[in-house]
Amino acid sequence: MSGPPPSTPRAEDDAEVVAQSLEQPELFARLYDRYAPDIHRYAARRLGDGAADDITSDTFLIAFRIRSRYDRTRPNARPWLYGIAGNLIGKQRRAEVRALKALARTGHDPVTESWGASWVEDTDSRIAAQGPLAGALAALSAGDRHVLLLVAWAELTYQEVAEALDIPVGTVRSRLNRARRKVRTALGADPAFVSDTAEVA
Repeated sequence: MSGPPPSTPRAEDDAEVVAQSLEQPELFARLYDRYAPDIHRYAARRLGDGAADDITSDTFLIAFRIRSRYDRTRPNARPWLYGIAGNLIGKQRRAEVRALKALARTGHDPVTESWGASWVEDTDSRIAAQGPLAGALAALSAGDRHVLLLVAWAELTYQEVAEALDIPVGTVRSRLNRARRKVRTALGADPAFVSDTAEVA
């Protein structure tokens, strides 16, 4: 007679890692391993590689220090970490806006060029596309820009953005709708087509 089939181990969620790290601090490194590359890419896209190193390390240092306040009903720490990173990026808002305005003027994006990649493959097209987009992003309010970039570049869901910024989902939707409308208008979209579409769950 054979025994019951072996149970498959359940994936450890982030809340468990945070809880365990209160007794075993070294376990917090698991969150770093899971999310540091994503946080770094997002910060680099917003502020450049040099600042991204500092933002990433500061994000995890702050997260480690305040981990006892983590909401353990949330199994995914990704929005929490993006929220911390966003607050740090917000403190460098002027540097981000300056970089976006420079990109709008020159079409030169040192961030993507240092990666050997660009938003658009062809150089002439890249300059034509990036300049107006960067100008439109620079013209957004900090809150609208942050929501838009968390959705577009960090690929967070509306709910995750709400968790990251500690705002209601309705506020995420309205900020995103406003940001998209302004960007589309700045890029010369037909006003008849400037409308937000609801996120598909």
